[in-house]
Amino acid sequence: MSPSDVYLSPLLVIAPALTASFAGPWRTAIIAAAAVVAQVVITALDGGVGTTNHVWQFAALVLLSAVVVFFCYLREAHSQQLSRVRVVAETAQRVLLRPPPEQLGPLRVAWRYLTADADAQIGGDLFAVVRPDPTRSRVVIGDVRGKGLAAIGEASVVLGAFREGARHCETLPALVRAMEESVSADIEDAGDIEQDPGEHFVTALVLDLPDATGQGAMINCGHPPPLLLRDGQVTVLESTDPAPPLGLGSLGTPGLHSDTFTFAEGDTLLLYTDGVIEARSPEGTFYPLAERAATFPLTGPEELLHHLLQDMTAHTEGRLSDDVAVLAIKQTPRRQALAPHPQPILRRA
Repeated sequence: MSPSDVYLSPLLVIAPALTASFAGPWRTAIIAAAAVVAQVVITALDGGVGTTNHVWQFAALVLLSAVVVFFCYLREAHSQQLSRVRVVAETAQRVLLRPPPEQLGPLRVAWRYLTADADAQIGGDLFAVVRPDPTRSRVVIGDVRGKGLAAIGEASVVLGAFREGARHCETLPALVRAMEESVSADIEDAGDIEQDPGEHFVTALVLDLPDATGQGAMINCGHPPPLLLRDGQVTVLESTDPAPPLGLGSLGTPGLHSDTFTFAEGDTLLLYTDGVIEARSPEGTFYPLAERAATFPLTGPEELLHHLLQDMTAHTEGRLSDDVAVLAIKQTPRRQALAPHPQPILRRA
């Protein structure tokens, strides 16, 4: 339909170029071949198959189509490789974190983890809940100095030391000493000392929660204090004699002191890392966790964390500058916790 002296056939290269933006190399190659065939048809209808102009248009279309298909193939191969690496990394990170079950003895547990690094599932924040015996639970939440993927190695040292010590140490001070010894010995090897040559340490909060006594004990190693939520009231559980962060053994930890607190039926413990209380609004205002936590409905730990993260995201407008880990633990009635689960029926073949 265009005049005979106007050549629109060079625009055919747009077809394979656009296809490469949303399709794979095979579909792009098919569209490129169709464009080349269309070029031949146009040239034949124009009656100038052997002219210099048409020969150069045909050669340019073939060359550009081949380049587009080649780069589409490279992009597809790189995307598949990146997907495999991401699956392996996510699996390794999940194995390291080992999310706790929803019910541990009389405790209902919920957790959330948000990373400042979009490519990581976990970073420098850590937590773990273990049952060293059928009568108690032990909990740790911590924060490695640093964030993102570079801090995962240091987090693994702390989690390994906690899981090993929680099952062998009789008292909470003995557990924290064992963690301090392990972290002081191994954290420099696990840390990224080339990119981050500074001092490496971990703030941590370690708790012992017996099932029967209604009392809890904690040792705070430079970590933000937990919140105790009871009947719409929020209590900040400050430590009377906090210990230095793990990895700073040179400062000395003589006579580790554990603080006790009442943890009765219906109470909820809210543990968090400093990424929560240091989350800023666009105006630079810190997130008021204790004040906001008092307004959330206490229907359960899952609902509590849902309201918390929704409110914090609205406060920061979705911008996180640090990793965030939160752990909610609710004390349920013993009769509810010990209710037998339905047993599977085994039948002979």
